[in-house]
Amino acid sequence: MNFPKPFYRWRPHPWHGLETGPEPPSVLHAYIEITPFDLVKYEIDKETGYLRVDRPQRSSSQHPSLYGFVPKTYCGERVGKLMPEAERGDGDPLDICVLSERPIARSEVILKAQVVGGLPMNDGGEADDKIIAILVNDNVWGNVRDIAEVPPVMIERLRHYFMTYKFVPGEEQRVSIGPAYGRAHAETVIRAAMQDYEDEFGG
Repeated sequence: MNFPKPFYRWRPHPWHGLETGPEPPSVLHAYIEITPFDLVKYEIDKETGYLRVDRPQRSSSQHPSLYGFVPKTYCGERVGKLMPEAERGDGDPLDICVLSERPIARSEVILKAQVVGGLPMNDGGEADDKIIAILVNDNVWGNVRDIAEVPPVMIERLRHYFMTYKFVPGEEQRVSIGPAYGRAHAETVIRAAMQDYEDEFGG
């Protein structure tokens, strides 16, 4: 029997088995872990590739966008060096937030995402950048190409979510987020994360 190429007899691991994107670092694949409708923090299980429940969200805030990661990326030494206040990368795949006008309620889907910028999040001394992207061919957001074209209120919502989603009353806040950066720096972060992946796992 002739199978189409590429063909996977078994489900590929979302982090290691999918391609980074059709035109990295500008157009990426985003593997979605969390939708704006989720009140539970889901996260990829690095060993099996399935989603696991990380924790119920303590606060009432919901993620303002689709949220996941970019396959075959790793936040290691190179990513850490791009954030002066950070001591290292966080050792995870690069996070990505994808804006879409139409509600997408399902997770564990793969999207094509146009990179427009990012948020430099420092989580306890670790670089944990949040790339911001637009769903390719989106009828409302589709022509956006840089963070300056995204309404400031959307950036505020993303910033507020990431500043509060780990908040526990009585515990010290360990998260800080600098000013949003544009597409050029976001692509630099993505290239660094792709190189860190090669260093950590091979090509």
